[in-house]
Amino acid sequence: MRNLVKHFGIFLIAFLIIAGLLSAVSSPWEEPETVPFNTLVSRVQAGEVKSVVISDDSLNVAFTDGSEKISHKERGDSLASLFGAYGVTEQQLSAVDISNKKESAAVTWFAALAPFVIPLVLIIFFIWFMMRQVQGANSKAMMFGQSTAREDDPNKKDPSKRTTFVDVAGNTEAKEELEEIIEFLKQPQKFLKLGARIPKGVLLVGPPGTGKTLLARAVAGEAHAPFFNISGSEFVEMFVGVGASRVRDLFRRAKKSAPSIVFIDELDAVGRQRGAGLGGSHDEREQTLNQILVEMDGFANETNVIVMAATNRPDVLDPALLRPGRFDRRVVIDLPDIKDREAILNLHAKNKPAAEDVNIRKIAERTPGFSGADLFNLLNEAAILTARRDKKTIGQNEIFESIEKVILGPERKTLVMSEREKKITAYHEAGHAIVAHVLPEADPVHKVSVISRGRAGGYTLKLPTEDKRFHSKSEFVADLAVLLAGHAMEKIIFSDVTTGASSDLQKVTSLARRIITEFGMSEKLGPRTFGDHGETVFLGRDLVAHRDYSEKIAQSIDEEIEMFITEAYKTATKVINENMDRVEKIVAVLLEKETIEAEEFKKLMA
Repeated sequence: MRNLVKHFGIFLIAFLIIAGLLSAVSSPWEEPETVPFNTLVSRVQAGEVKSVVISDDSLNVAFTDGSEKISHKERGDSLASLFGAYGVTEQQLSAVDISNKKESAAVTWFAALAPFVIPLVLIIFFIWFMMRQVQGANSKAMMFGQSTAREDDPNKKDPSKRTTFVDVAGNTEAKEELEEIIEFLKQPQKFLKLGARIPKGVLLVGPPGTGKTLLARAVAGEAHAPFFNISGSEFVEMFVGVGASRVRDLFRRAKKSAPSIVFIDELDAVGRQRGAGLGGSHDEREQTLNQILVEMDGFANETNVIVMAATNRPDVLDPALLRPGRFDRRVVIDLPDIKDREAILNLHAKNKPAAEDVNIRKIAERTPGFSGADLFNLLNEAAILTARRDKKTIGQNEIFESIEKVILGPERKTLVMSEREKKITAYHEAGHAIVAHVLPEADPVHKVSVISRGRAGGYTLKLPTEDKRFHSKSEFVADLAVLLAGHAMEKIIFSDVTTGASSDLQKVTSLARRIITEFGMSEKLGPRTFGDHGETVFLGRDLVAHRDYSEKIAQSIDEEIEMFITEAYKTATKVINENMDRVEKIVAVLLEKETIEAEEFKKLMA
């Protein structure tokens, strides 16, 4: 309806413009004045007429004073005879230039028909335009069942713009797994002659930002195969049957371009486990999933179409998707380790001018737990910060500041703390720093600051010296003590506590519960887990978390949490009291400089 009103408005404006132009060409108020013929005769006798142009029965008269007027004569009579009848002499008539003007037949016809034809043409055009809009709306309604997948054919692209494995840093094991897919797409007969069947589905599993979509595009680029890209959410619409129809259309297009790759991003949006009993058997999402299952391994399974999908929630997928014959290859793409982070940073830093002091290895050491997307964002933020400072090259300081911005948020320079709040923050962060330094199981301190970032009034940045895949109980206990050190420091110095430790307390409680219920590190409760720690999904899983222990065990869990937190608090208090002289050094520097880097912190501790 909105488009109809819009098009009608455009038509109305165009009609008014054309009407205005026509009226401007033959406007009645711009025509010369009409004079009676007897007046014309008297003016001729007075010698005031310069010329007369005869056009049928109209006379265009030009006077000696420069004015022009129109007069009319009887049709069929000559002008000379009429002047003679009115008593105009030949001498008076010889002073007037008399000429004839004959209009062409086409001009005459156009002048006669234009007032009728032009409005008629405009009305016909308007009716045709409206009918076309209605037909377009009907055709769009019929296109609901067609796939919205975007086709990307690497063969039609410039080789320099094609995504390949060269554009994907790290992920060495994932690349090796996908090499088989590339070889099959290039030489399928090599496998078929040996009776081998290539995996029909490859599921890319990993945290967000680890490069799952980029890897899928690189596979298509390496294999020179058409690549159909669609998101799982694009299948399901409000109309029943649209999702299944789009799946059929997608695979029909892929089979035409075979061998080809179909990539479904965020598969969990449509592939969640069935059987929750919500929505009945006609649930649109479930019908779409059923159609995907049939297309991947149904009756017509002799196709050279490989389905690749990405998800960061493999635990919620339907088991029928993961069985052999469908997604029977699972490629895990984990967060990059220090070697991969260094390779990713080098890749993203190619088109960025870096200063001589930039050390990619040190940046990789400071970014444990960063995904590929985080590292790209890190260098992008560093480039933005460099531009704001009117520098030509990106320096190490800009990159380190960007790391803190990505982790904690931007600096809140406009936040003005009172001297008391600044002192409390300095002691609070000094508590975290001193306990982290003294306890050998804790990660080393890289930076201490009382400058607000994000929602934090201050921060202590501690990072591991190497990537860790496993964590011990002693490391968790040390982390609890470090988290509680700020709260303990406030209690020791000011005999009071503030809300500044609220975030620390939340992390402490959560970590203590996980130590007991997930990692089985409680001596009292033994090596077992408590509760179902999988994600609660609205469709495909129970609506509430499964609790597999009694109220008595729940009370024991609470007691163990309290015990872990109490022991950690005691440890933090003891370390602070034994190193109060070091604490005062840290606080003095923080109040003066607001920030302490790793090298200066080590000197203070020495």
